[in-house]
Amino acid sequence: MDVRSVKQRFGIIGNSPLLNRALDIAVQVAPTDLTVLITGESGSGKEVFPKIIHQLSARKHGPYIAVNCGAIPEGTIDSELFGHEKGSFTGAHEARKGYFEVVNNGTIFLDEVAELPISTQVRLLRVLESGEFMKVGSSKVIKADVRVVAATNMDVQIAISDGKFREDLFYRLNSIPIDVPSLKDRKDDIYLLFRKFAADFAEKYRMPVIQLDEQARKLLDNYRWPGNIRQLKNVTEQISIIEEKRTITADILMKYLPENFGSDLPVLYKKETQTQALSERDLLYKVLFDMKKDITELRKIVGEIMQGRISPKQMDEDSEITGELNQDIRQIADVKHDLQIQHDYPVTFDEPIQESEIIEESLSLQKKEIDLIKKALEKHNGKRKNAARELGISERTLYRKIKEYNINKAHK
Repeated sequence: MDVRSVKQRFGIIGNSPLLNRALDIAVQVAPTDLTVLITGESGSGKEVFPKIIHQLSARKHGPYIAVNCGAIPEGTIDSELFGHEKGSFTGAHEARKGYFEVVNNGTIFLDEVAELPISTQVRLLRVLESGEFMKVGSSKVIKADVRVVAATNMDVQIAISDGKFREDLFYRLNSIPIDVPSLKDRKDDIYLLFRKFAADFAEKYRMPVIQLDEQARKLLDNYRWPGNIRQLKNVTEQISIIEEKRTITADILMKYLPENFGSDLPVLYKKETQTQALSERDLLYKVLFDMKKDITELRKIVGEIMQGRISPKQMDEDSEITGELNQDIRQIADVKHDLQIQHDYPVTFDEPIQESEIIEESLSLQKKEIDLIKKALEKHNGKRKNAARELGISERTLYRKIKEYNINKAHK
């Protein structure tokens, strides 16, 4: 059976090359007994692929069951999948068959397989490798001839690295991978799906079919649809029932799209209030004043280097100053950029800082720094190592400042 026939038989809408590729793989693998792992975003339509695989296989007359692994509590998942014996746990009043025993000679679809507990993953791996399993509370081995098709919307490689999914189970499930494309990767199919859903709901609720004007259609095509086909179907149903007008404009459609998910169009920044803008300005000027100290310190160092009073070895002690200065410069650039974008006003710092302001600020900061060093030394009884830790600087930097400021209360 070709892809076109599969679409007609299973009611699949769309002509996307990615969708056609996924369907072609499903058709090719269906006659075999290989395990299939279907990946794709939530709501992208993964659940139709195991049905295609089952119906086009030699097991089509056998049982088929779909199990949502994420919806079954961890304490009962083993019992649901593999069954249990009477009295095997509290509440087990009688023996029960599990899905693998019930679906013998058929196909089982394990949706959200990455949600399985590790202990259950071990049991599943054994079934896939040997076709054998044991009920909960039993030591009797049961044989099962079941084809497994699994699906997940998680990044399995991340789950493996986080220790939440067994790597050997992944490779066993991933014999044939099928990646179902998301709706944002099938832009040409979005309007086709909308028309199909609109016609279905019009027939179901006995009302005229809703239609989109040109702007609404553009919005429909450019929206990202994080919930994929499921979300598109829900939105179409809501509009069909709620809106009296049968021609839907972009403004009407926008009311049914969550604001926290944008479109693929360029993002427009909303203007913030004047109060918030002033707050960010204050933050920016604070960073500037903090830089004055570092600039003054850097000038002193450069002057001493030029006069030969600081050796290259001593330069290592002051490397944190230049590092902090570079960090402040990058921080100012980021804040300036944010202010220009978010508040639509230019931010410039072309006005030069007067030398007198630098000297005055430098003397004030120097006095505070001397007081802090003295207090730290007194607190730790002159122990420079502990005082440096208290001040958040290195012991070498503290030693240099003690010498520079001629602080005589320091003790070794």
